[in-house]
Amino acid sequence: MKSVGITDVGKKRSMNQDSIFYTDEAVGPVQNLYIVADGMGGHKAGDVASRTAIEAATEYIRESETRNPVTLLKRSIIYANDKVYKLALSDPDDYAGMGTTFVAAIIDDGTMYVANIGDSRLYIVNSEIKQITMDHSLVEELIRNGQLDRNKGRNHPEKNIITRALGIGDGVVPDFFEVELASDDKVLLCSDGLSNMIEDDEIRDIISGTDDLNEACRKLIDRANYYGGKDNISAVVVAIDWEE
Repeated sequence: MKSVGITDVGKKRSMNQDSIFYTDEAVGPVQNLYIVADGMGGHKAGDVASRTAIEAATEYIRESETRNPVTLLKRSIIYANDKVYKLALSDPDDYAGMGTTFVAAIIDDGTMYVANIGDSRLYIVNSEIKQITMDHSLVEELIRNGQLDRNKGRNHPEKNIITRALGIGDGVVPDFFEVELASDDKVLLCSDGLSNMIEDDEIRDIISGTDDLNEACRKLIDRANYYGGKDNISAVVVAIDWEE
């Protein structure tokens, strides 16, 4: 296993409200851990929300004795939600209404366990590209209900309205996925500052076009900036079968 992550402020924003975490080493009882969070709120609040969520989730997992990946992800997200929500309540002048998206993955013996809330995404990339997570957004709901064509969703004026987030209330409802991985798969976790700027097929071409994960990750960020960099941009790329 080998991973690389980059987060970038983009071309239009003055502050990076995304946070990432990635390690191919053990975190508590799990063999690895990968997270992307995209904060929202006031000028500083989004940055605080995403960073606090990742710090809280990794703290919970690191100190846990539970070995089941799904249980760990679920409990760590509940713990992180509580931390972010209580922090917002403690300082409403600066942090009222802050929250964050959250997508996380643990890979264990060829199986990937994924949790997500919001519209940060996880893809599996090989000769094809497959989005594993489902966006919790107004546009995605319109598409699923047949009210909007998917091809028109990317440029919809309400594209950035999310319907679920971590930290905005005292409860949180993530989705969970369990996926079998092949040895030649690569995994991408990203914020919508990447997925909104680059078509899926181009993401696939960039990641599958090189075995250098640093190069792939940097090209993703550079391409999103080339297309306008309208939001903060984050990517974590993981190679499953990695040989030094």
